[in-house]
Amino acid sequence: MTKIIAIANQKGGVGKTTTAINLAASFAALEYKTLIVDADPQANSTSGIGLNPKEVENSVYECMVDGVKAKDAIVHSDFDYLDLLPSHIDLVGAEVEMVNIEDREGRMKKSLAELGDEYDFIIIDCSPSLGLITINALTAADSVIIPVQCEYFALEGLGKLLNTIKIIQSRLNPELEIEGILLTMYDVRLRLSNQVVDEVKHHFKKIVFGTLIPRNIKLSEAPSFGMPAIIHDAESKGSISYLNLAKEILVKNNLD
Repeated sequence: MTKIIAIANQKGGVGKTTTAINLAASFAALEYKTLIVDADPQANSTSGIGLNPKEVENSVYECMVDGVKAKDAIVHSDFDYLDLLPSHIDLVGAEVEMVNIEDREGRMKKSLAELGDEYDFIIIDCSPSLGLITINALTAADSVIIPVQCEYFALEGLGKLLNTIKIIQSRLNPELEIEGILLTMYDVRLRLSNQVVDEVKHHFKKIVFGTLIPRNIKLSEAPSFGMPAIIHDAESKGSISYLNLAKEILVKNNLD
């Protein structure tokens, strides 16, 4: 059975793409066949694993708008067990173009369903908005990971996202679960970081992952080399943290 996980938060700069790339790469490193779906017009997941978005022939846009089959758009990465359904700047216009399409919220779900059980995990990198593309991702997903940065205003906008998830659960995808809230950009030296961790754990208790993702230079620089951090520097704190997150998810889903 394929597990589809969306990485979502309408707030930018919280570590969505970093999480999508490095969680997917960690599953791949553990020899689980994994697909990244880049559902963000900025296409950072696409470039982050070494593909030039300008050279993409078929992307998630063509799959959702033109009915191109997902398997015809998937690109095999240079890394074992890791494939990509790329994005393109055209995705910016998809929301407008899909307004009159039948079952517009379910286009991504339909596209990914055609893949059957070819993958163990599909990780969807959502755009920083709660628009139609993100709604498509949440309709297609089994669960959602919400990255929250350990900084001021960490919980700002979280209520709106949780409300959107509730609406999707009631109208479009009753099976959708919250996989967990992931605390990112954690700096053990900062009192603020620790206060945010305490506050989030107090508010959300059991749905907060035990794994904390630290501020880490290797995580920041890996995309400029077109590779996940685990390939760039497997010994870095960031790489190890994402590997621990992958293992935590496997244990939670009784897949270890």
